Amino acid sequence: MKRYDYLIVGSGLFGATFAFRATKAGKRCLVIDKRPHLGGNLYCENIEGINVHKYGAHIFHTNSKQVWDFVNSIVEFNRYTNSPIANYKGRQYNLPFNMNTFYQMWGVLTPAEAKAKIDEQKAEAVAAMQAAGVTEPRNLEEQALMLIGKDIYEALIKGYTEKQWGRKCTELPAFIIKRLPVRFVHDNNYFNDRYQGIPIGGYNKLIKGLLDGIECRTGIDFIEEKKKSNSQFSILNSQFDKIVYTGALDEYFGFRLGKLDWRTVSFEEEVLNTPNYQGNAVMNYTEAEVPYTRIIEHKHFEMFGQEVYDCPKTVISREYSTEYKEGMEPYYTVNDDRNNALADQYRALAAQESNVIFGGRLAEYKYYDMAPIVEKVLDMEV
Repeated sequence: MKRYDYLIVGSGLFGATFAFRATKAGKRCLVIDKRPHLGGNLYCENIEGINVHKYGAHIFHTNSKQVWDFVNSIVEFNRYTNSPIANYKGRQYNLPFNMNTFYQMWGVLTPAEAKAKIDEQKAEAVAAMQAAGVTEPRNLEEQALMLIGKDIYEALIKGYTEKQWGRKCTELPAFIIKRLPVRFVHDNNYFNDRYQGIPIGGYNKLIKGLLDGIECRTGIDFIEEKKKSNSQFSILNSQFDKIVYTGALDEYFGFRLGKLDWRTVSFEEEVLNTPNYQGNAVMNYTEAEVPYTRIIEHKHFEMFGQEVYDCPKTVISREYSTEYKEGMEPYYTVNDDRNNALADQYRALAAQESNVIFGGRLAEYKYYDMAPIVEKVLDMEV
């Protein structure tokens, strides 16, 4: 039987970064993934010369120079800046909310005019709540109205949020939207982070660089193999000192305490015979009547200026947010009281697994951006 220091279950960003660091530290790793490809949700497919993000748009952003230098040591990142557009009933608005948005919404020209308009609408929301005997926002709708007012809430938040979560804003907890980015400057950069970009050549290059020289096997379902084996450390006719598990937390324990809820996303992909469909990588559709939440035009992540037109076709993906069902890919945690309490119970079980490291979005039942995942692994002992 072959012996490894680590069996790493899942080749997404957590697993791949851990494998890279462990290998550099002289450890022997085996990486397995149940999908037919490496990279987890970062996986891209090249279609018509365009790197298509098969599991949704991924934009790397961080304030950490350590993290930025690390990923750029694997593959150079480009200068892509995320500046999404919101489409509401055929009108377009810049995001996040800034002076461009306020001009598009109300025609205001100065920060003072924009602030006065927002303050007026916020005051109306507070007065309505006080008249109803409410002192603190009871749900997302009341919270949003207090933060930004009715015009922006109704046009740019309400429909999009209800599609994203599959619930009315009045049924969603207020904490989901505790803070909204509001800028009284003309700045369409969605993120405040100092560093931002996409790997030149796509995310497959990042994963390939992280896993270079490491033994990897695809098409292997850890949970199924675990059921077959007498010992979880004797899977695949090999032995492992430790397991790094990045799959779903409840699935590892056979759902013994019940199933955690997830939101998931489905994609409708289309190749178009035009070099430039929407002029932007990310277009949010915020009205409830449009069934999808956004359209991603993938070439704009890596092609700029004349490069856009030198590539004669384009690929778009319409995203639909839905409730998770068996066989789907889980994407987003559902942060309500039931799921948070259940996740805590599973985390307590995980803490008792002395030879297993649970890491990443699925295994921790926690939403992560990419950079915090990398930072977490860089800070771990391997």
